[in-house]
Amino acid sequence: MKVRAALLREVPGKWEVNEVELDPPREGEVLVRIVANGLCHSDDHFATGDIPVGHLPLCGGHEASGVVEEVGPGVRTLKPGDHVVTAFVPGCGRCRWCAGGQQNLCDNGALMLEGHQLDGSYRMHLDGEPVAQAGLVSGFAEYSVMPEYSCVPIGADMPLELASLLGCAVPTGWGSAVNAAAVRPGDVIVVMGAGGIGIAAVQGAAHAGAARVVVVEPVTSKHDLCLDLGATDVFTSVDEATELVRSLTNGQGADAAIICVGVLTSADVGAAFVRSGRPGRWSSLPQPPATRPRSTWRRSS
Repeated sequence: MKVRAALLREVPGKWEVNEVELDPPREGEVLVRIVANGLCHSDDHFATGDIPVGHLPLCGGHEASGVVEEVGPGVRTLKPGDHVVTAFVPGCGRCRWCAGGQQNLCDNGALMLEGHQLDGSYRMHLDGEPVAQAGLVSGFAEYSVMPEYSCVPIGADMPLELASLLGCAVPTGWGSAVNAAAVRPGDVIVVMGAGGIGIAAVQGAAHAGAARVVVVEPVTSKHDLCLDLGATDVFTSVDEATELVRSLTNGQGADAAIICVGVLTSADVGAAFVRSGRPGRWSSLPQPPATRPRSTWRRSS
């Protein structure tokens, strides 16, 4: 079938709408009618070259929601008409990581930026040339073929325009607070940046019981929303937040700093370290919060 899709044909470059040929789903794959797709900053990173991709042209978008239109042979968990949210790491459910409850570390994640499907071939074509699919998903298209593993079914009563954010921004931000930083009741947390990921981190920290959620966001028009969604304090710069954080912690610094800026710099990382307390250190691998030792839970970016 022919569908319209936004493609990146060179790096640095711009997203341009083209008509592409889309193959039908193969073994273990589904055809999804894309209803909504969030514009993640990763898509801008692809265009600028900050994140390299394995093949061009590339159809972007990995934070999508839609309706299953057709299923290929062997698909067991989805049927036509199902509403789904996409997952840019297609968790197989069988590897060591998936079996241990860490689907975000599935072995299939190694293919996230390669552009081809799980079998090594392509489903989109432009004038006979293969088109890569971002995260095996490509939500920047009217229709897309992707692995069954890339789809998470949701209730038909949930608005798909909102559900698309569950494909990346919400779990990334929420998980940064609840899982990676393992926020606990009474903690003082700093969240740097209140975009889609940052505001989800704010909500996650508040849900986990943080006593103070201090947001650093230079765009003042976002401040009221931050306060509505769980922030206790909002500042326009890290330096402005420092005095409050130290006054709340007897000079020790925040229990965790979650960095959610658009383009990460060494200055951002340095600022987070300086304003975090001494007990924190990086964990080599995520662990379920219930079993992670206290000494391994702190700083997250």
